[in-house]
Amino acid sequence: MRGTNTTTNTTTILSIFTLLYFFCYNYNYSVTHHCHAFTAVSSSSSSSNTSKRVILTREKGKNDKLMKTLAKCKRLKNQNILLEEIPCIEHAEGPDADKLVPWLQRQKYSSFASDYIVITSPEAAQVFGTAYELTMRPYIGKVAAVGKATREALVRLGIEVDFVPSKATAATLVEELPEEMADGSPTRVLYPASYQAKETLQRGLEKRGFEVTRLNTYDTVSTTFSEGQVASAESASVACFGSPSAIKAFVENLGKDKARQILAACIGETSAEACRQMGWSEDMIFYPEKPGIEGWAECVADALLVSSKEVAEMKTL
Repeated sequence: MRGTNTTTNTTTILSIFTLLYFFCYNYNYSVTHHCHAFTAVSSSSSSSNTSKRVILTREKGKNDKLMKTLAKCKRLKNQNILLEEIPCIEHAEGPDADKLVPWLQRQKYSSFASDYIVITSPEAAQVFGTAYELTMRPYIGKVAAVGKATREALVRLGIEVDFVPSKATAATLVEELPEEMADGSPTRVLYPASYQAKETLQRGLEKRGFEVTRLNTYDTVSTTFSEGQVASAESASVACFGSPSAIKAFVENLGKDKARQILAACIGETSAEACRQMGWSEDMIFYPEKPGIEGWAECVADALLVSSKEVAEMKTL
């Protein structure tokens, strides 16, 4: 009975802690966050140049790296650019959040232990890390991260990463994740995911014979733009998208017709495909071959070049 009570109490503590985490995160967003405009203008830029507005749509606190990379981009040095942060998504507790601590507590028993923990986003890493600390950092087997940003988030939490695929996509991870079948049994995987995440990873690994346990530990919800944010977004030359959820929210706030008139600079092919599904034409979508901040910034530069040419052509009419 004592073991049961301890598990129940620890699970209750995690639920309270998780609720406080998401409450404080979203409260801080609603109270302290406003749209901040950043100008990346060279000292040699002509004041007569029209500013080109670029919208950064990642959740609060996740746009800084792209901002800094764009500021250093040599291709944008002599352009008059206005960077405006309008987060399209925020995070909330998922339906399986209270199941993560009990699962971690069972890891010490070999009959329950997983061979891999697969983490596919920095937010999933943060939620997993909270439960990991609460359970006194138990044995968790090997850890796989979908890409560089997720790996860095795990390392900051003191969690060693054993595998990163050659390309930061779920499909590539499915193809490249090594099997762990020392005793002939299926490779076991725990997949703490967003409630909104597609089934690409779990279905792909299951087809390879892996045994996958998916826990929807957090959810991604759309934000509602203010009137000012809608006006800013509608006047943008380029919108930067880091996830299908952000694209969905952007369209919900602007409407399909207005949203797809804006050039889309995507972090990778998954977001690019989401734009296609939402009705963007192929010539309006820009994305790097390999997902990442540097390639993403270059795609913003590509999109702005197209935007500049379109403006120039209009002036000659």
